[in-house]
Amino acid sequence: MNTHWNFLKLTDEQQEISDSLAEELGISPILTQLLAQRGITSFDEAKKFFRPDLSHLHDPFLMPDMDKAVERLNLALGRKEKILVYGDYDVDGTTAVSLVYKFLLQFTSSIDYYLPDRYTEGYGISYTGIDYAAAHGFSLVIALDCGIKAVEKIEYAKELGVDFIICDHHMPDAKLPDAVAVLDAKRIDSQYPYEHLSGCGVGFKLMQAFAINNDIDLALLYQLLDLLVVSIASDIVPITGENRVLAYYGLKKLNSSPSLGLKSIIDICGLNDKDISISDIVFKIGPRINASGRIQKAREAVDLLVARDEIFAREKSDCINQYNQTRKDLDKTITDEAAAILDKLEELSLKKSIVVYNSEWHKGVIGIVASRLTELYYRPSIVLTKSNGLATGSARSVPGFDIYKAIETCRDLLENFGGHTYAAGLSLKEENVEPFTRRFEAYVAENILPEQQHPLIDIDATIEFKDITPKFFRVLKQFSPFGPENMKPVFCTKRVFDYGTSRLVGKEQEHLKMELVDSSSENVMNGIAFRMWEFNDYLKALNPLDICYTLEENTFNGNTTVQLMIKDIKTEPEH
Repeated sequence: MNTHWNFLKLTDEQQEISDSLAEELGISPILTQLLAQRGITSFDEAKKFFRPDLSHLHDPFLMPDMDKAVERLNLALGRKEKILVYGDYDVDGTTAVSLVYKFLLQFTSSIDYYLPDRYTEGYGISYTGIDYAAAHGFSLVIALDCGIKAVEKIEYAKELGVDFIICDHHMPDAKLPDAVAVLDAKRIDSQYPYEHLSGCGVGFKLMQAFAINNDIDLALLYQLLDLLVVSIASDIVPITGENRVLAYYGLKKLNSSPSLGLKSIIDICGLNDKDISISDIVFKIGPRINASGRIQKAREAVDLLVARDEIFAREKSDCINQYNQTRKDLDKTITDEAAAILDKLEELSLKKSIVVYNSEWHKGVIGIVASRLTELYYRPSIVLTKSNGLATGSARSVPGFDIYKAIETCRDLLENFGGHTYAAGLSLKEENVEPFTRRFEAYVAENILPEQQHPLIDIDATIEFKDITPKFFRVLKQFSPFGPENMKPVFCTKRVFDYGTSRLVGKEQEHLKMELVDSSSENVMNGIAFRMWEFNDYLKALNPLDICYTLEENTFNGNTTVQLMIKDIKTEPEH
């Protein structure tokens, strides 16, 4: 599939800001251009960006209902009530439960945690979970990463004498559940300065407010930021503002002194001698934590994350690693089956969306399969299977297209739905799958833009190899942690040539190890282009290439160099 390069251009105002920052900061204008693109307009904002500090965190009491939540929590602790920490079964939910449970365990022993079963209870607060709380004498439930739409379920809980504090970050409906407190920065009446917290982030804000109210040293809470960064990375929330501060310090903790549970996952991933990044969490740590809820019980993931015994942690991480292998096998099988269904559809090329349904598919991996189909076909994709008598599924979108809104327009056909702009979950009666598929396709066809239908790489700046100096790279590293809305900058260099030593590498000679020069200097830049073997002959014939890439640190035999991580290559110039 042909990838379009989108060269980002500064507005006149952004150019003025960039010029001014270059003068004030004394750094390359290319770097100040990147700052301007990220909405940084002044020296003070740049200083905050380059030097994140925990003092930059917002006052948690700015969130609606926070005072009520802390008051109810204080009452429960004072009365020695039994508290149940309840969370969704994904990484965000399990890390949130672990963080809140570990923090509160220091102040009460009357506390436990509960994770719903993906298959028998489904997403969010369940009647089974409420019955469990009531039967076991839990009078306060702290629900994390779910609950914002559980209006009827909270009513049911109240009838049983069970109070709820809801900590969620999903989009609320007009009517909120009648809980003791509903903490969600996306509430219409919210004045909270930052609305992109993860579910674990909202739980963290509750604990922060509780600590402030009770004069508890916040350093105790900051010991748990390794859990929070895992949620921020895995839930693909923007790494801007407050999330960026939390992620920055979370990575420091994860790299220097992670909790026993996370350390055992780091070891099993082979990351123990590496400087762990957001990307490592997304692709290695997060999937293993997620695999527990997908294949077995999410409670096992929390058991590991709160572990205090090294042998137990090692055994549990071995189990979770095996679940992850099972998950990978299922994911591949179902993706292949879904692709086979789609390849038989004569009208597939005319469709702007994908909806596939097979009642036999494993519910635990359909979200991953939806992501795979979105990548393969570059269309908003929904994968459905059968669970508890309903067609239940996961939706994933392409950049720029709001799949939550598209699903919402079909809500009269749905039993339940929820999520974000790019990822959502839904359930509906089997007889509604076909009308839903038609309505969803009609909405997507009418609203998706032409540029959202093809892979796109945003190019932050066009540079020459002479621009890549040690100081340039040193400052560039301070743009991290990278993630949504603060992605690793992508650069383009035009008309580069083989230095004479580029070659194919890999088991099947599928990767292109490049040594390149351009006309700006004598700098020879090393690069790696994964699965781009087809450009080798063209390059060896001394033809010029345009490349786009990120800059990485590569350590080999104790030597650290800057390497180009090639994202795409063009033999014809792109304008």
